[in-house]
Amino acid sequence: MDLGLKDRVYVVTGATRGLGNAVARELVADGAKVVITGREEKRVADAAGALGPNAVGVAADNADPEAAARLIAAAREHFGKFDGVLVSVGGPAPGFVADNTDEQWRSAFESVFLGAVRLARAAAAELEAGGVIGFVLSASVHEPIPGLTISNGLRPGLAGFAKSLADELGPRGIRVVGLLPSRIDTDRVRELDQMAADPEAARIAQESRIPLRRYGTPEEFGRVGAFLLSPAASYLTGVMVPVDGGMRHGF
Repeated sequence: MDLGLKDRVYVVTGATRGLGNAVARELVADGAKVVITGREEKRVADAAGALGPNAVGVAADNADPEAAARLIAAAREHFGKFDGVLVSVGGPAPGFVADNTDEQWRSAFESVFLGAVRLARAAAAELEAGGVIGFVLSASVHEPIPGLTISNGLRPGLAGFAKSLADELGPRGIRVVGLLPSRIDTDRVRELDQMAADPEAARIAQESRIPLRRYGTPEEFGRVGAFLLSPAASYLTGVMVPVDGGMRHGF
């Protein structure tokens, strides 16, 4: 299936590793060009180098109010156009209600929530019909995840923002989509498993609750992300797509 990605240009944040990187890899593999970001300059340069000549790395923090304008400008400067953005950011600090500090909440709000809002607003002002704004969110949009209180608090609100944005931008032909990963086998998920008294048992227990009985691979997530950002998904907007092996049992 031709996704129509050849020569389209996307900004993908938080893409030096994990889910953002997985989507960037699939976009490039299908012919797109990407500007990827991360907070550490060397890691960004290495990740962009691994993606090849159709990728450029820019060191940027989603929490930086100036980041959005810089990234869109970089897309236009290096590749001559800007077709969409995927907002991905490392998960906030884990912990239960009594564990998380005000500073952890503030930091997460700035990067996970407000940073995403700024990027989306800036993209909306620059995109034309056929453009797309995507968010990597979490299964916590639908159901709280024990031990991830900050994520449980912020991700559903960002999903609500995305739905509102889809309604506002739809008449202009701009789509807004969300991805809801659950147990994808990334460094972040492995780190969460390691917090258990018996990490191996924790993983087995998690897998037992997934109808496919295994964690997803980053490549599987990346392919879903590339499709949703592509012209092949041109009649999908305002959707929150679970990428979870069936772990969400609701409709």
